[in-house]
Amino acid sequence: MENWLTKRARLTPNRVAVADEKKQMTFSQVANEAANIAGKIAALGNKNDRVALIMTNNIQGYLVIMALQQLGKTIVFINRRLSVAEVNYQLADAAITLVLTDDNYDKKLMVTQQIKFTELPESKRVVPVAEYPEDFVTSVMYTSGTTNHPKGVMQTYHNHFMSAVGNALNIGLTAEDTWLAVVPIFHISGFSILMRSLIYGMRVVLVEKFDAPKINQVLIQDAITTMSVVPVMLKQLLAALPKNVNYNDKFRAMLLGGGPTDRVTLQEAQAHHVPIIQSYGMTETASQVVALDPTDIHDKLGSVGKPLFPVAIEIRDQSGHAAQIGNIWIKSPTLTIGYLNQPAKLSENMQSSWFNTEDFGYFDADGFLYIEGRAGDMISSGGENIFPDEIEATYAKMSGLDDMVVIGVPDKLWGAIPVAVVTGVNLSADKLRQYGRDKLAHYKVPKHFYIAKTWYRTASGKTQRHRFVAALSELKELK
Repeated sequence: MENWLTKRARLTPNRVAVADEKKQMTFSQVANEAANIAGKIAALGNKNDRVALIMTNNIQGYLVIMALQQLGKTIVFINRRLSVAEVNYQLADAAITLVLTDDNYDKKLMVTQQIKFTELPESKRVVPVAEYPEDFVTSVMYTSGTTNHPKGVMQTYHNHFMSAVGNALNIGLTAEDTWLAVVPIFHISGFSILMRSLIYGMRVVLVEKFDAPKINQVLIQDAITTMSVVPVMLKQLLAALPKNVNYNDKFRAMLLGGGPTDRVTLQEAQAHHVPIIQSYGMTETASQVVALDPTDIHDKLGSVGKPLFPVAIEIRDQSGHAAQIGNIWIKSPTLTIGYLNQPAKLSENMQSSWFNTEDFGYFDADGFLYIEGRAGDMISSGGENIFPDEIEATYAKMSGLDDMVVIGVPDKLWGAIPVAVVTGVNLSADKLRQYGRDKLAHYKVPKHFYIAKTWYRTASGKTQRHRFVAALSELKELK
C-alpha cells in the first residue's frame, strides 16, 4: 500500500494533522518535516532495520515516528518509565544499535548509538519509501507480561490498517473527528491513534501528562470528539468535572479499555452526557477488537460489547472445545504475525488461525462478551474458580476505597485463597470483609487485606497484579 503519510499529504495537505500545547501542523507540513528529520536520522549511518524510540506525547516525538516510517524502519517502542535494566533487556532482545530519545531522557543505555532528538546531525536528502508492504513490521511493542521477560509483539501495516478499518466501520470515525491522545504513544492504544489519523485524515491532539482538571478544560473548550482512557483516568476526569458542566457539543465518545466501568462511574458519566464505549483488545491485536455501543451500556453493564466487523470470537474450554464459559479465542486480520525472536511462541496459542488470548469470558444470550479475567489470574480455591476482576468490580462501589487488587496465595486447606491489597481512607478489615459478605459468595471475599505502599500500573494504567504478588510479604496487614 502507498506510503500513508505521503498519500494523506496529497489528499488533504492543508488539514490539521496534529497539535500539542505548543503548536499545530498540517499533513503537508508533517510530511515535509518528517522527510527532513528522516534525512537527519539517515545521516547517522546506522544500517539497522530496527530503531528504538523513547519519547513522550508531543509533536517532536510524533515527527520522529513519521520520519522513521519514511525510512522504512521498524520502530521498537520503549516505555520511558522502565528501569535501565528493563530497557537494556529489550534493546538487547531486539538487537538495537540506535536509540533515539526525547531531550529529557537522561539514562545511559547499553547501545552503540544513543541520540537525543535535538542532537541529530545535519540532514542529508532522502526519498521517502513509496510503498508500505502489508506484511512489513512497522512497530514492535513489548508486552508488560507477568514475568521478568516481556515479549516483543510485532505489528504490521496490515494489522494497523485493518484495526483502523474496524474502528471506522463499528465506531463511525471519520476525518471530522479529533482524538485527544493522552495514553502513551509507546503503547498500542496511543500509537494506533496516530495510524488511524493518517488513514482517516483526522486531527490528533497530543497531551504529555495526564492531569484531569487540565484535560477537562481541553475537552470543554476544544472540539475534541474522542478520547481513549482506562478506568482510573475516567474516574479522575469525572471527579474533577464541575457539576452542570459538560464537554464540547461535538464530543461523542470515551473509548474505555483496560477493564470495565462500574455503575457509579457510569451514572456520573450520564450526568455529564459523556458516552462511554467499553472495549477489549490487546497489543497482539493492534488495539481493540470488541466494543460496546453506548446505547447498550445500561442493559449490558460489565460487558465489553460485540466483536468488531473483521473479528470473530469463540469461547472454548481447556481442551479447545466450544464452551459456555472458558478461554476467549480470536480470529482477526489485526492479529500479530508473532513475537520478536520467538517464532514458535505465537503458535503455542494458535489453532487453525485462531488465537487463545488466555482471557476467560462468556457470551450472554444476546451475543455480548463478558471478561471474567486472565486465566493465569484465576484462583482455584477448594474446587471453586475465583476471578479477581469480579471481586474488584464489586468493591469498586465501596465508600472510602480508592483501589483494590485481588491476588491468590497458597493455602494448605483450600489450595489457594484470595487476599486483597487496598488504598483508601477509614478502612478496616472488618468493614471490607462485611462489605464483601453482603455482595459476594463467602469464598470470594478476600481473607486478608493489606495496605499498599505504592500502586503498580503499566504505562496504559492497568494494575500490575504480579508485582503486588511479589511485594505482598513487605506489606502491612489491615486489622
